[in-house]
Amino acid sequence: MNSRQFLRKLLPGSTACSWTAVVVFAAALHARANGATADQAMVSIRPEAIRADMRFLADDALEGRGIETRGYAVAAKFMASEFEGLGLEPAGQSGFFQNVPLRSMRPDESKTSMTWMRAGTPETLVFRQDYISGGDPIRAESSVEAPVVFVGYGVTAKGQGYDDYEGIDTKGKIVAMLFGAPNFESSLKAHNSSSAVKRKNAAAHGAVGVITLDDPNLEHLYSFSKRVRDLANPQYRWLDPDGNANDYFPELLAIVALSMEATKKFFAGSEHSADEVYASLAAGKRISFPLPLVAKIHNVTRLGGVVSQNIVAKLAGSDPTLKSEYLVYTAHLDHLGIGEPVKGDRIYNGALDNASGSAILIETARAFSQIKPRPKRSILFVAVTAEEAGLLGSDYFAHYPTVPKSAMVANINMDEDAMLWPLQDIVAFGAEHSSLGDVVERAAKRLNLSASPDPMPQQVTFIRSDQYSFVKQGIPAIFPTAGFKSTDPKIHPDEIFENWESTRYHQPQDDMDQPGLDFDAAVHYARFIFLCGYYVAQDARRPRWNIGDFFGDLYGQR
Repeated sequence: MNSRQFLRKLLPGSTACSWTAVVVFAAALHARANGATADQAMVSIRPEAIRADMRFLADDALEGRGIETRGYAVAAKFMASEFEGLGLEPAGQSGFFQNVPLRSMRPDESKTSMTWMRAGTPETLVFRQDYISGGDPIRAESSVEAPVVFVGYGVTAKGQGYDDYEGIDTKGKIVAMLFGAPNFESSLKAHNSSSAVKRKNAAAHGAVGVITLDDPNLEHLYSFSKRVRDLANPQYRWLDPDGNANDYFPELLAIVALSMEATKKFFAGSEHSADEVYASLAAGKRISFPLPLVAKIHNVTRLGGVVSQNIVAKLAGSDPTLKSEYLVYTAHLDHLGIGEPVKGDRIYNGALDNASGSAILIETARAFSQIKPRPKRSILFVAVTAEEAGLLGSDYFAHYPTVPKSAMVANINMDEDAMLWPLQDIVAFGAEHSSLGDVVERAAKRLNLSASPDPMPQQVTFIRSDQYSFVKQGIPAIFPTAGFKSTDPKIHPDEIFENWESTRYHQPQDDMDQPGLDFDAAVHYARFIFLCGYYVAQDARRPRWNIGDFFGDLYGQR
């Protein structure tokens, strides 16, 4: 048979528009497609299946899969049913489900207030216009009044020879800081941008409150107006068995964020203007100084509780020894639910973010379920809740896994597959920190893909998805995404992605009616995801942190 007949036999139902992607895949497999176990499993991953699962999960009937919606409960049951239908074993606390106890927080805007005193003159800030507060997960009411100190990014990174707190007294003060971190290596920059890391650092330096200032980079990444819009839904923290909230520092009596206009006013009368501060930090020059301000913040929070669910399924390994170890695949199932209307639509469907990853999680499980004999290591497939609320479902699972924590050897995470252009390269966040980097290179080469570095380090992507929860528990992890390479001069992936982020990311318009969805690219990505896991599951050696790696040294002994 000719090549096209061969491909039609491998992928019945493929259309003419999919030949380019399929030919690339077939070429990468060379003559092994008929015989190799992994190749046969990869062929079972089909664009129609990914599209169908996404269409269900992103339907209006699922109410944007918000944590407290009926739609999320339906989505969770759907995932469990799909896993059961593939012959996977339930691996939650109750069947396929792991309960995640959450504390919800809504600021009582009518009772929350913020003022500052400058040169004896009080100035009152307006909630939603000048500032916002997420509330306190433990205290229904708290107040603080203290002098304000600007501490740059609020970063202490001794290994990088950098400390924004050096030479400045912050004990008993409210510290103000910018989003982000200095221009370290991509994932180090992301790690030091983490709000939890910064708040822990502020508390360790004796601060009693935190003000996050606005700046052009944060406005571009996620504007103040979008953060105000997100107040339509509560914020959340997970609770441990003793009722303690995650990443909570009781020393910090108030945490607020300012708008761009309020930030400009914030620096008025100080040693430096906002623009001077932005320019100094952009040039790599550390800058910290006291402000001629005393701020008074009063927080009132409406507290609630809800139990959401992770969905956990297991494919038992075949090796007598390695089957007691687990590769963990994750994708977040939740999205933003029903919120403020945008262009007349209030349902934040989350098609790419992250019905795509959830659908690919199912297809990856399907491919593994067909392998005979099964992979040597066991595999967990975990659809996590509350990612949009701060990686809460994955963080809870990484703290309280349903298998021994020491048995989890690696995590591969899927989030927001940018299936908007033909896939030619992969950006695997976190790969440079462990032997998983070799896995990425091997899988990419086999599928005729290249591996690229982080193209947008200013977006601190490494801390913004669920693999980071596993990294913090000492487990090597990667988050592969579509790269921006293109051999077609008419296709500019970076521009396509920039437009998508500005017009559809975290908006109701991220639905199945959006133009440009390329399910052949999604299949190519899913096969890469599968192959990375296959190599990990088959290798007698556990993935390991690179010698002297920052994350391995910081978290690897847990």
